[in-house]
Amino acid sequence: MLESPANSAAEPRVAQRLEQARQRRFVGRRGELELFRAALREEEPPFNLLFVYGPGGIGKTALLQAFQHLASEAGRPTVYLDGHDVQPSPHGFTIALAQALGLPEDLDPLNRLGVLERLVLLLDTWETLEPLQDWLRTHFLPLLPANTITVVAGRNAPAEQWRSDPGWAELSRVISLRNLRPEESRALLAARGVPADQQEDILRFTYGHPLALSLAAEVACADRIVEDLGAAGPEVVSALLHRFVSSATTPLRRQALEACSVAYRTTQATLTAALQLQGRDETARELFEWLRGLSMMEQGQHGLFPHDIVRDATFQDLRRRHPDQLRRLSRRIASVESNRFLRSQGPEQHAAFWGMLYVRRHLPSVGPFYDWTTMGRAFAQPARPEDREQILTMVERHEGRESAVVAERWFQQQPQAFQVFRSLGDELAGFACHLLVDAGDEGYVFDPALAAINEYVRRHGPLRRGERVSVHRYWMGRDNYQSAAVHNTTAPTAVTQWMAASGLAWSFVVLRDVDFWLPNFAFIGFCRAEGADFSLGGYQYGMAAHDWRAEPPRVWWEATGRRYDEPGYEPAILDRPIEPVVVLSQSEFGDAVRQAYRDYARRDAVAANPLARSRLVLEGSSPRDAGAALQALLREAAESLRGHPRDEKLYRALWHTYIEPAPTQ
Repeated sequence: MLESPANSAAEPRVAQRLEQARQRRFVGRRGELELFRAALREEEPPFNLLFVYGPGGIGKTALLQAFQHLASEAGRPTVYLDGHDVQPSPHGFTIALAQALGLPEDLDPLNRLGVLERLVLLLDTWETLEPLQDWLRTHFLPLLPANTITVVAGRNAPAEQWRSDPGWAELSRVISLRNLRPEESRALLAARGVPADQQEDILRFTYGHPLALSLAAEVACADRIVEDLGAAGPEVVSALLHRFVSSATTPLRRQALEACSVAYRTTQATLTAALQLQGRDETARELFEWLRGLSMMEQGQHGLFPHDIVRDATFQDLRRRHPDQLRRLSRRIASVESNRFLRSQGPEQHAAFWGMLYVRRHLPSVGPFYDWTTMGRAFAQPARPEDREQILTMVERHEGRESAVVAERWFQQQPQAFQVFRSLGDELAGFACHLLVDAGDEGYVFDPALAAINEYVRRHGPLRRGERVSVHRYWMGRDNYQSAAVHNTTAPTAVTQWMAASGLAWSFVVLRDVDFWLPNFAFIGFCRAEGADFSLGGYQYGMAAHDWRAEPPRVWWEATGRRYDEPGYEPAILDRPIEPVVVLSQSEFGDAVRQAYRDYARRDAVAANPLARSRLVLEGSSPRDAGAALQALLREAAESLRGHPRDEKLYRALWHTYIEPAPTQ
């Protein structure tokens, strides 16, 4: 529709009231408005074409309407076309333009536009006009008066042809429209009548997305409490999804979007596993490229990820509509990340750990114990000598002077045990102290935590020669103590140590808020270390513990992964390990080996042998397969004698006595 200054001076109509209401509710976008306002003031504008792009619901149409209002105030004629109403061909575009100008279809609208000085042409829903881009770029737009400003708004960034053409590259500007800033979001909610005491809850899950803010405001004004997207209700989620996934024209594309909402980062390998596209590399590649081209998608170092509000809306819809599909996607993606964690190191290993946990963020055993909004914003690195003062200051602030003295002793004895957490700006955000000690060592008597651990280990399975204990003695943030955000960075470094340390018999984690953290540790197989509590500096501490001889790292890793996939799994909070490891003396070990060979043919008797609960066996099997694992080890030990001339007679005697008994000996 053509709007001119003369129209605005006519007798007031409903259209003007609508325009005034829109202006009252429009907030933010000051930079974009100033860019456009400055161009309107120039006789020869600095650009003739302004691209505005962003995901559905981000406010592109509202911004175009604000541009239209500014152009009218500046006395410039405007023409507004919505791509939804245009048949995407030169003829269809010409007809739509003629209708907007109020011309008969047999008249060429270019003749009319040619005499409209300082015209502003607004083209909304640009993505529907993409088949016309070549024609618009090479034929239509070059014929407009030199002081014309054309604004196009759509979901997708400008095509490469616009950027590679030197002329259009010079005469164009591009705006990537993003979410509103917090202060702008509050202004929008206030304009819609949301009380100030409800605004912060809405900000937490809308991320400043204009459509989500508007929909949540409607819910809040209907006297419903809105704390997250799920609480906002299906009507909000459905409205958001309609904006976001209309481009998912096939079921497989819809599933690819769902996989992106579940995964922390999405690669082609992620899609292949999540959608079971093994052997269909071309399909996986096409889906990945399609996702990468969506305006709602961003790309980081480790893969693609959707805008937060898009992710949340898609995830909430999947969780409500198809929980079985959510479980399948979570299990497949977690398997990819778990394998990546086991074969990688350093930052990639941490990224894989986060990716593995992220798919399970909706589980009550996982969700409350990590800060999903800050994940990946801090990284761990070995502490430097110059970090010492800041570390001790943190300890004194959160745990008192006595604890800081203990921390200083540990920094002197095991400086390599300290890791600091740095934010992306290299600021010290927190630290952790991961000790490796020999339990019983008298050199640690200065720390009451180690005294408690020594006594606990003595009662529940003394160490053998070469075995060690790991203690996560300190872990805290600069501003927040043992918080979920600190756990983000502590957890992957802890798991890395547990999986890699040689001779590890026990691990302990020191906790102050034991009641809060214990369900998390119980879920991953750590027990409440009853009797290992201690006090220091006026604070009481407890511990979670794991006996690696009873459940070795690889077995623990796989068992924990299986628990994530068991719907409704509720771990028991134990005060000691379920299967305490059997620690044998040399003579006891010899007796157990002889008895195991005698019982070799009887699986149940082998499973009851003390060796079946020793680290030797459990290191490579799950407890339920311990009998079979011990049989395999016995067979392997016998076969190791084969082929050596001096041992051949021993091999035959052992083999034909126990493994495959001969009729006579």
